[in-house]
Amino acid sequence: MLRVDQVTVKRGSSFALEDISLSLAPGRTLAVVGESGAGKSTLIVTILGLVKPWKGDITWAGDSVTSCAPALVMQEPRAAFNPLLSLHRSVMEPMAARKEVASSERIARLCDGLELSRDIFDRRPGEVSVGQAQRAAIFRALIAAPTLVLLDEPLSALDAVTQKHTAKLIADLQREEGFAALIVTHDLGYAMAHADEIAVLKSGRIEEISHPEIFAKAPRSDYCRKLRDAAVALGALEISE
Repeated sequence: MLRVDQVTVKRGSSFALEDISLSLAPGRTLAVVGESGAGKSTLIVTILGLVKPWKGDITWAGDSVTSCAPALVMQEPRAAFNPLLSLHRSVMEPMAARKEVASSERIARLCDGLELSRDIFDRRPGEVSVGQAQRAAIFRALIAAPTLVLLDEPLSALDAVTQKHTAKLIADLQREEGFAALIVTHDLGYAMAHADEIAVLKSGRIEEISHPEIFAKAPRSDYCRKLRDAAVALGALEISE
């Protein structure tokens, strides 16, 4: 289980994150939502160990979170790859760094699950669509069979149709593979549809953590009610009576 226990991150004399506590069990999905500047991406890089907390602990099954080798899917898929290298070389680099080799069965399973043809991997990032690049980025994150996957705005660069399709592919693979997923997103509709729990960040602090159905019907704070109502008004979220 992932545990984030009272984590605080300082940025100069202010706090980027303050007293953040979260937990995420294997096979489950936690969506962290909030406006730009709420601290979502700071939380991701802190969990990855790229930023050291000023205080607090982050563990996976009681050990350092780095022991589970969490995988990351970034929001800008083409920017996540070296533009001069083929996708094949880029997606296999993490395996090469660990001196591991992906089996042909593993590669075929992920290609099928992500609807990627093998010839795409011979191309460079600029020679494929944004949707294909994002699915290749997901392939790279999953090739080593991680137990924890961090997704930083994984759909924001995609059009509406591709967003829906890619979200389903991620959810289907999670059910098959059993990894835990922590998603940071500004898209409340996506979070409500695919997360087991939703955590709302506001100015670096947790405003509310609840089940999607509870959040939809009765957010506890004025801020969360406004966030929900704005998503409904924009058509990003539908609430059944």
